[in-house]
Amino acid sequence: MSIASSPLKTFEDLGLMDLPVEGPMPDGGTIVTGLAVDSRNVREGFVFIAIPGTRLDGADFADFAIRQGAACVVVTQEGAGKIFHQTGELVVPTFVSEDPRALLPRLAARFYTHQPGTIAAVTGTNGKTSSAHFLHQIWTASGHRSVVFGTAGIEGMGITDGPGLTTPEPIALHALLDDLAVRGFTHAAMEASSHGLSQHRLDGVRLRAGGLTNIARDHLDYHADFDAYVAAKLRLFGEVLPDDGVAVLNTDDPISHTAAKIASGRGLRVISVGAHEKADLRIVSSRFSPTGQRVVFRWENHDFPVVLELIGGFQAENVAMAAGLALAVGDTTEAVFAALPTLHGVRGRMERVAERRNGAAVYVDYAHTPDALARAIDALRPHCHGRLVVVFGAGGDRDRGKRPLMGDAVCRRADMAIVTDDNPRSEDPAAIRAAIMTAIPEANEIGDRTAAILAGLDALKEPGDCLLIAGKGHEQGQEICGEIRPFDDAEQARASVIALDGMAERIGGGR
Repeated sequence: MSIASSPLKTFEDLGLMDLPVEGPMPDGGTIVTGLAVDSRNVREGFVFIAIPGTRLDGADFADFAIRQGAACVVVTQEGAGKIFHQTGELVVPTFVSEDPRALLPRLAARFYTHQPGTIAAVTGTNGKTSSAHFLHQIWTASGHRSVVFGTAGIEGMGITDGPGLTTPEPIALHALLDDLAVRGFTHAAMEASSHGLSQHRLDGVRLRAGGLTNIARDHLDYHADFDAYVAAKLRLFGEVLPDDGVAVLNTDDPISHTAAKIASGRGLRVISVGAHEKADLRIVSSRFSPTGQRVVFRWENHDFPVVLELIGGFQAENVAMAAGLALAVGDTTEAVFAALPTLHGVRGRMERVAERRNGAAVYVDYAHTPDALARAIDALRPHCHGRLVVVFGAGGDRDRGKRPLMGDAVCRRADMAIVTDDNPRSEDPAAIRAAIMTAIPEANEIGDRTAAILAGLDALKEPGDCLLIAGKGHEQGQEICGEIRPFDDAEQARASVIALDGMAERIGGGR
């Protein structure tokens, strides 16, 4: 999609003149033509923000940025010393910030000034993507010009870009919001990852509401520990939401109570959703069928029975989150609940992708953590009247401690398990599989994912049997030894049906 051009900005407009400066004295009227954190992207008139990292410091590349035409640089005090040591002088204004990373989104928000009037962000370990997409669908059905973006890319009227980062980095994010607003989009639903929140990527986004689905173990390869991971998620409610924002919280998750205290302590309005009897938007009951569920929601003492063509009880939770966010920003009760029967799932999120000739169904889901696997299997069980087979693996170069926990989650729930390769990345795939199988030694081990999916399908002997292919969801590649090879679980499942039955049928889309 195109990137909008905001009116010309100056050092003064961006607030740079409020920072300490070294080197040549700046002129507040200096025109800024762009922002960059990568020196290779700098052009004439850009502001180069030198962000210190764990391995590299942007200040080490400031000299190149200046030669590329940077009008100024923003660095830490230590970074300014590095530049002086490298070049012997500071040839452009050098603005000093204690935390350039935290400053970056504020600069981006001042450079790209337009944003859709209604923006909501969803965080959590599981359910972010589906909740954000359901919110987008509710808004679209209500007549709003809406867009959604996150892990699955960007989707809206006339837009189909993706996949992308769960939460784009600040310059790209604010450029995107500016472009969307200029093109007439009034509503935007977005995912908020723990990485994005801890790195201040959402700071400066003018949110009207924020949602928390749930929190379970994930991303401990990045965060120091679980507490740090939780703290990153809760920044949405403690720091990122504005003072007039609304927090929508899944009250069935224990950490939602901490989030509620944080939000209430700031004077934010809190809407609770979930099955708990005291939830503001309550899931009163659910009745499952092979193709969906009938859910009764209760809001403001009125019951709303809704038929959802969505597989899994957790999808009702995601729908409740989306509905809560829509209600939080002012959509009418009538419009919100009228939209719910029209909702369709997201690609790779409990998506029914194929069916064997005998009627056995095949599902693909993105579940790649112990909690997500447990939730996915438990959610599929009411729709599965026979044996439930699970094909799964674990990614390489990530949290190694979760691998046996994933095996245990499947061991306790599946009737048959096949351990295969996910994205081994730079690790030995056999070692990853071995770590999983310490908790599920009775599982079948088939390293080749194609062969594993075929074996899983071959095990579906009766009409009520189900296969869950977990871990990669919407992904269309498999990373092995630094190489991304084309691989799509859904397409592979359909190809396997052809191999076994001589036929293939795509079932629905995005369940």
